[in-house]
Amino acid sequence: MELGVNIDHIAVLREARKIADPDPMDALSICKRAGANQITIHLREDRRHMQDFDAENIISLSSLPVNLECAIAEEMIQIACKLRPHRVTLVPEKREEVTTEGGLAVTGTQPRLHAAIEKLKAHDIEVSLFIDPTTEAVQASRALEVEWIEFHTGKYANIYAMLYSGLEKTPYAIPQLDLPRHTLKILLDSELENFRKLSCDAAESDIKVAAGHGLNYHNVVDIVAIEMIEELNIGQSIIARSVFTGLEQAILDMKARLIR
Repeated sequence: MELGVNIDHIAVLREARKIADPDPMDALSICKRAGANQITIHLREDRRHMQDFDAENIISLSSLPVNLECAIAEEMIQIACKLRPHRVTLVPEKREEVTTEGGLAVTGTQPRLHAAIEKLKAHDIEVSLFIDPTTEAVQASRALEVEWIEFHTGKYANIYAMLYSGLEKTPYAIPQLDLPRHTLKILLDSELENFRKLSCDAAESDIKVAAGHGLNYHNVVDIVAIEMIEELNIGQSIIARSVFTGLEQAILDMKARLIR
């Protein structure tokens, strides 16, 4: 299974002090040396971490393919077409959210989404849609004729955290998942089975499948076991571990968990 390393959280550390250090560019050679298959960055409309110059420098100088996550806003699509990364993953954005809370709206009439996809394809950019793991979203993605989908794994990660990570004993507990352990286990198994089914459905339509959001060194193992998922995009947990182990070792540790 391939690994896209999301280096946004390096920029988060930089922007916390509004200085030039740490520079996300410094991560590129380390990611390649450690065996990453892709660099992933998210250029948000509010520029809360990655900045335009980051995206330009990373896309132009990275020796690994770059997956640019962005909203379907016209400004962001224009930037993507100018910079021409290997892939653009279209994601939803809310200014008030801490991180991306759900998948992109792809069902029903979506003229802005259609226009964004067509414009990206016209610039020879591979397109992926960051979607919720639902049958309707997969079917809509098929109709949109994109090359990739990426399943939002946030719900799975939250259930896992409440079941195994002692999250219920911390200030970060998730009230709606304050459930008996056997109930959480049923929910977790259901999420995994849903990923398996939908991944097969997508693969049968020649859509490549990625997954990401909230994945870490513990909960990733069961996702890796789903053969039709070809790629994981992981950022926060890798950058967090790198504080203690260094970035290269943190990536090597994650790569070791992606072996099937």
